[in-house]
Amino acid sequence: MRIKLSNIRYKRFLLILIFILSLGSQSSNALAEYKIDEIVSLYKFLHSNPELSWQEDKTAGYLADILESEGYEVTRGVGEKGVVAILKNGKGPTLMIRADMDALPVEEKTNLEYASKVRQVNRFGKEVPVMHACGHDIHMSVLIGTAKNLISKKNKWSGTLMLILQPAEEVGQGSLAMLEDGLFERFPRPDFNLALHVGGMGPAGTIGYQLGYAMANVDSVDIIVNGVGGHGAYPHTTIDPIVLASQIVLSLQTIVSRKIDPLEPAVVTVGSIHGGLKHNIISEEVKLQLTLRSYSDEVRNKTINEIKKIVNGLGIAAGLPENKMPKVLVKDEYTPALYNDPEFSNKVLNFIRNEIGKDNVLEIPAVMGGEDFARYGRQDPRIPSLLFWLGGTSKENWKKYLNNEIDMVSIHSPFFAPDPEPTIKTGIRAMTASALGLLK
Repeated sequence: MRIKLSNIRYKRFLLILIFILSLGSQSSNALAEYKIDEIVSLYKFLHSNPELSWQEDKTAGYLADILESEGYEVTRGVGEKGVVAILKNGKGPTLMIRADMDALPVEEKTNLEYASKVRQVNRFGKEVPVMHACGHDIHMSVLIGTAKNLISKKNKWSGTLMLILQPAEEVGQGSLAMLEDGLFERFPRPDFNLALHVGGMGPAGTIGYQLGYAMANVDSVDIIVNGVGGHGAYPHTTIDPIVLASQIVLSLQTIVSRKIDPLEPAVVTVGSIHGGLKHNIISEEVKLQLTLRSYSDEVRNKTINEIKKIVNGLGIAAGLPENKMPKVLVKDEYTPALYNDPEFSNKVLNFIRNEIGKDNVLEIPAVMGGEDFARYGRQDPRIPSLLFWLGGTSKENWKKYLNNEIDMVSIHSPFFAPDPEPTIKTGIRAMTASALGLLK
């Protein structure tokens, strides 16, 4: 059937049709307005030039310059090494998007052409290899891509965009440093917080999520076990700290099995034990290093208190004098549990489903790893927050994994190598769609 239209009506019809088609193409592809090649090149540069926690000077400066050139109001040195970039675009809510910058003391073994060969002196004065083995280079690249995207789409949203580049996530201190430096006082307080984390356990092109508790409280604890040293041939004249430390290690295993509600997740791991110098000498001291993991603050506090009870009780039973009782030192590298606000998270996930397809947005189990992004949402009054997982495994390797041909490589591995283009592209599309939805 043919339809005859006047020239004016025909032109008007074509304009409306073109307008509708243009809206459809923009909403279905959040990358339509710039080349992904630029961001992949940025990723490879960041991957080749990693920096350890609290040493992110070049990374912070380089990315701050990019954001400034895009038109963001940039503040450097927040929390010592952090960067805050603000873009005000009319009235509306404030959305914070965070990416972390630091790398790990890992020697890269991927054999990629852009593999890191960097070495740095760490905070203990030791030279170590450095690698972005936790994917923070992906996180930064997605943030920059999202920043560029939202500049080009300013006519589609209204409110304030707050982008932060955070130092020292790997040691659980960066978010605290930025907050203590007035992040939510010097800059607009967010109405919502967003972040992502790349992972190997998912194919590139997918997003994983968990509502409620998604990552754990993480505490590092040192136990100093004192003793009364002496000759190994005369143990009755000593109080052996190695025996006492061994009793402590075994007794600690009863905390999760007998003191914590079995429906509440908790982990107590003794990761290090050091003591003694020679076969026939009973030493004066043994040092234990522990990591504790939980979701609720109640379980965290109970676990720490039970450790103190066990250590103190065994010290008394060993006959140690008051001045030699074991010491329990809870380190300041505490990372609070990550809680994805269910109502807020579902809203954001719907924006992401509409962008990349509902079959590519998958619910996954919670993990006992730590993420100091959690600290931003816990500031009173609480701020609705979501951290979602970004699949990073190439389709080829994912098929091999499903066919049991290869093992999956996890983050923190020297072989961790996400598939850059589809991973970054999906991250930018998800973040852009989330921002556009929240800042209508």
